[in-house]
Amino acid sequence: MSKKALILSVAVLFGAQAGLVMAANPDTGPGCGLGKLAWEDYKGQKEILPQVLMVTTNGTGMNTFAISSGTSGCTNDGKILGEHRTTVFASLNFDALTAEMAQGQGEHLASLATLMGVPEDRHAAFFAMTQERYTSLVQAGEASPVALVKSLNEAIAGHPLLAQASAR
Repeated sequence: MSKKALILSVAVLFGAQAGLVMAANPDTGPGCGLGKLAWEDYKGQKEILPQVLMVTTNGTGMNTFAISSGTSGCTNDGKILGEHRTTVFASLNFDALTAEMAQGQGEHLASLATLMGVPEDRHAAFFAMTQERYTSLVQAGEASPVALVKSLNEAIAGHPLLAQASAR
């Protein structure tokens, strides 16, 4: 197989995947990671083929490691969406959280309390509050992680024991 045919095959095979990435941000390519490092010396960085090869190389899973560890030209500050970490956690664990809120206890609920700044010695009060207010916190019409976190923040702010603890 000729070199041109091989390159064309790779481009066609992975073109749809890379096309989505490039359409969103065609000027910068895949950003960082092993793919960016492996193809950084290629003079036509904004051409389709090198970008497809970068994205394909990054698609091996190494890019996730590079981003989370800050290697291979990727940087991070150790935060997952900074101020949105509580919402991200609630999104990833929504079903478990709502079940544990109904029970008034659980590992996911304890982790959420910690993320929300509730000291460990006040977790029992947080658990009791979520169980007491379960129906209003997890409203049937607005059952979403964003609505849940917003409702929990409001409930904490209005709770005498929890508002003091989270304000410290």
